[in-house]
Amino acid sequence: MTAFKPTIVPSEVDDVISAIRQIQEESGKLPSERDLADLLNVKRHQLRKALDAMRRAGDLGPVRARRAPTAMPKYGEELVRVTNPIEVLELRLIMEPGLARLASLRASAFEIARIMEAATTPENASSGQIDLAFHLAIVGAARNHLASEFYKMLRQVGVDARMKIARTAEPTCPKRIAQRDAEHRLIAEAISQRDPEAAEAAMRAHLLSVQKQITERSNAGAFAA
Repeated sequence: MTAFKPTIVPSEVDDVISAIRQIQEESGKLPSERDLADLLNVKRHQLRKALDAMRRAGDLGPVRARRAPTAMPKYGEELVRVTNPIEVLELRLIMEPGLARLASLRASAFEIARIMEAATTPENASSGQIDLAFHLAIVGAARNHLASEFYKMLRQVGVDARMKIARTAEPTCPKRIAQRDAEHRLIAEAISQRDPEAAEAAMRAHLLSVQKQITERSNAGAFAA
């Protein structure tokens, strides 16, 4: 690997992150944590803060462990049993507009680019995966680790709770995907423009639209029963 010498000694997390990204660009991979700390001339706790922030933003993969980690932790059946999709959306309506506001104030240029990219569903891509990537990108850009963990739990419960709604075998309607992408782009644009009020309002409007879809689907299932 080409020797890397930072022009300044990184002392703040953002400085360390910038130095790490420069190493990634030059070598294509990172050395061990110990070697990286020596290379950047930083304390291990400073390096770990920077690496953790990059992982939460989606810039690095999870820490390797003896057992494979899961991107979305699995929560107990009891928690899924006592809730429903409407409750999940109610909690998302409480959390996500505020996280979108924080993202508009805290997101880096890299994080904004990631949010903008995930705002549109590519052809033949998984609609659900793109939707989740978009919302996780915003949560990561909000830079609140506790909120990020709560949000992952909430989305996992939401995935399981959807089984309680009568669903058809048909894929998501292309018209609905286009509408959702338009809503996502409004949120992304507000974040990119550093407009917290617009970001918060756009996220709330989007989730109200999702809530309406779930309510209509739930009512259709009740009538079918």
